[in-house]
Amino acid sequence: MPTADALRLAQEADLDLVEVAPTARPPVCKLMDYGKFKYENAQKAREARRNQTNVIIKEMKLRPKIDAHDYETKKGHVVRFLKAGDKVKITIMFRGREQHRPELGFRLLQRLAEDVTDLGFVESAPKQDGRNMIMVLGPHKKKAEAKAEVKAAKSAAAAEKAASDAEEKAERTAANATRSTEAKPRGRSENLDPEIDA
Repeated sequence: MPTADALRLAQEADLDLVEVAPTARPPVCKLMDYGKFKYENAQKAREARRNQTNVIIKEMKLRPKIDAHDYETKKGHVVRFLKAGDKVKITIMFRGREQHRPELGFRLLQRLAEDVTDLGFVESAPKQDGRNMIMVLGPHKKKAEAKAEVKAAKSAAAAEKAASDAEEKAERTAANATRSTEAKPRGRSENLDPEIDA
């Protein structure tokens, strides 16, 4: 179709003539509302940006001679990070003579990896890096899935709290209603001023 006829058709339909495939022979054009097309593409791009998740690497630092309670606390943090869908970089810092016993750090990292094996996996094996030994744990589930689970848990907790609040309010109103019907009549002896007749 000649270009002049295509432009005339576009003006009659109050649309734009947009070149879709300029490299094709002959070039392919389409009648469309170009402003609307650009707007819809921008909306799709914005939605894609909003849904994309960037994985954050959290870091946990340990010492080879860590106490049992401190280890449990640090492990709890690692579990929380993995549940949130983040990667965790675990660093064991060696000082002084500890540098000559890297197997202590290696055993500690292996123990931690075994403790959190249901939530994550070893992404990079323990390796010595100067004074430090480093291992990276990756989560089994993606960040978006973890976010969805947290959101569902929050909404369930909110619904449960609203139900318990409504039940408590109903109990209070029922108790207040029985209290008001049980109001005892005041007798003459309860009047403290003898001058006033009831």
